[in-house]
Amino acid sequence: QVQLVESGGGLVQAGESLTLSCVASGNILSLRDMSWYRQATGKQRELVASVSSGGTTNYADSVKGRFTISRDNSQKMVLLQMNSLKPEVTTVYYCNAQVYSSAWSRLEVWGQGTLVTVSS
Repeated sequence: QVQLVESGGGLVQAGESLTLSCVASGNILSLRDMSWYRQATGKQRELVASVSSGGTTNYADSVKGRFTISRDNSQKMVLLQMNSLKPEVTTVYYCNAQVYSSAWSRLEVWGQGTLVTVSS
């Protein structure tokens, strides 16, 4: 049993900042790649940012220079710092993690999501 819980979403104005957090719990031997996705109603889910266990980061072109993904392995946490936010209809941001629950058990786990709305 592995669980991801996101928090930090809300309603903000364009240009402001918001930080999302995701905490993993349960039967975790190690956390590998962790990432953030987002999905607006009627649209496909898209990758926003990812960070590997070695610290390598990747970002969608649309958020490069504005968003920062980071992780704290001691707290089993991944953060998404979002700066200079652009107008955005209500969007669900999801946390995703590749998890080893044992040496032979690799899982992909999704959180329930947290809502973000950026008004103009």
